[in-house]
Amino acid sequence: LDIDLTTFAVFSGALGLAIGFGLQKTVGNLIAGIILLMDRSIKPGDVIVVGDKDVGRVNRIGVRAVSVITRDGKEHLIPNENLMTQPVENWSYTDRNVRVRVAVGISYASDLKLAQELMLRAATESPRVLNSPKPNVWLTAFGDSAIEHEILVWISDPEGGVGNVRSDVLNRLWWLFKEHGIGLPFPQRDVHLHTAPPEMGR
Repeated sequence: LDIDLTTFAVFSGALGLAIGFGLQKTVGNLIAGIILLMDRSIKPGDVIVVGDKDVGRVNRIGVRAVSVITRDGKEHLIPNENLMTQPVENWSYTDRNVRVRVAVGISYASDLKLAQELMLRAATESPRVLNSPKPNVWLTAFGDSAIEHEILVWISDPEGGVGNVRSDVLNRLWWLFKEHGIGLPFPQRDVHLHTAPPEMGR
């Protein structure tokens, strides 16, 4: 037929190359999904953090992507390959207990020992906080305007969120501080006034 088959060879080669690049990610995600299902390092119900993204609960592991639902109700579809190549925090992998840090500052005029006792009481009375491991209070720094502390508490249901635990502890602590006269810090500056020499006032 007097047809140059070289043209078809070049065209088919380019088409095959394009299809190969297109399928590369698909095959990679498929293999990564199979690995995830086999080693169960991530499974439905786990609470994970991928990269800098929000905390979310694994809803489903699909052929191409993992469905993760955040506390805001947003559903993220994360490619399976990303979970194999990026750092992933799994809060439910071997132990469901998660430690939550609550930062608190008090004024320098406050009774330090009483304030720390009230911090521990607020943490202990919070319903989601575990009794074992027990809550703890650390003095972390003497700041510019405050004596800075961290309340360390443990929870066993990270899928319920951690922000609401901090909020509950701080709410309880607010009323305890008001009841016992513990002051909260605010920025303060000392201003020193010097009388100018007489010759400078001329």
